Amino acid sequence: MVLVLVFVFVFVFAPMTMGSETAQAPAQEAAAQSGAWPVWAYPVSAASPLVVGDPTAASDEPVEHVAGSTAGYTKTQIVNMFVAADWFPGTHPAMPEVVAAGRRPAVYACAHCHQPSGLGRPENQSLAGLPAAYMEQQMADFRNDLRRCSDARMGPEGRMVLVAKAATAEEARIAAEYFASLKPRKWIRVVETDTVPVTRPEGWMLVADRAGASEPIGERVIEVSEDFEQSELRNPTSGFVAYVPRGSLQAGETLVRTGAHGRIMACAVCHGQNLNGQSMKGMGSVPPIAGRSPSQMARQLMDFRSGARHGVNSAQMRIMAAKLSNADIVAITSYLASLNP
Repeated sequence: MVLVLVFVFVFVFAPMTMGSETAQAPAQEAAAQSGAWPVWAYPVSAASPLVVGDPTAASDEPVEHVAGSTAGYTKTQIVNMFVAADWFPGTHPAMPEVVAAGRRPAVYACAHCHQPSGLGRPENQSLAGLPAAYMEQQMADFRNDLRRCSDARMGPEGRMVLVAKAATAEEARIAAEYFASLKPRKWIRVVETDTVPVTRPEGWMLVADRAGASEPIGERVIEVSEDFEQSELRNPTSGFVAYVPRGSLQAGETLVRTGAHGRIMACAVCHGQNLNGQSMKGMGSVPPIAGRSPSQMARQLMDFRSGARHGVNSAQMRIMAAKLSNADIVAITSYLASLNP
């Protein structure tokens, strides 16, 4: 069972192809256009203009800082698509130019969205430790219109397609090798609960209501920042919390480890017993899925299920995803997110 995981390089499920498939079914297209995809997985927010100006231009803005770092950036620099706010450069290898600054006009800095740590955020993909060959293939799938988002209104995936079409094969290789060299770490705290903060989509992820209101969780995963302000500064020391329905971890462990007899096979069959990926004959590099964002993973499973993801090596994943209910997806991604990567 192959799962998620983005530049915005958005990448995580091992996609296995059925080359002739190129579009969603009419009902799925209609669902995307009507906004029928679940908001907790597809937190569509109002489109905001891309910030692509000169990041070195003089500014009267105050310089922002995070604890323990000597670096400083203005908020305009932090949201600039050609800037990767690097608060702790000593914690990772030197970033290649395409990762740190991109290439104008359309190859945005890879680490702007995925961060220098490669950990990403709920609206894109965690790339740290993914196989380089897998990421290069995902870039090719984006470029060849074989990987899209079920809800076409999601900005990060749309930007990823633009980047993939503008980037050279050499830039994709260099970026993939950088992110593959990074060691993933625990970034998400998973909490089983009956009630969750009321949230709203903002910046393509969920943001908790400042008034502190709560509501029943229902059949959802609610992933929010531990500290929204620090997340907006791209602080790599401030992670996320994923609230999941009670019983999700046990149900998810069963599906991931043993599958559901006669319906779906265990994720561990393809992704490895430790769920840290493996190479399989005829399938290439199957990506690691332990400890990844449940929002990212749920979105990718739904994209496989809808047919929006139908790239090279995606056939098996699409077969499995088609058999999953939303409750299955909640359970599987909750359990996977709870694991150490």
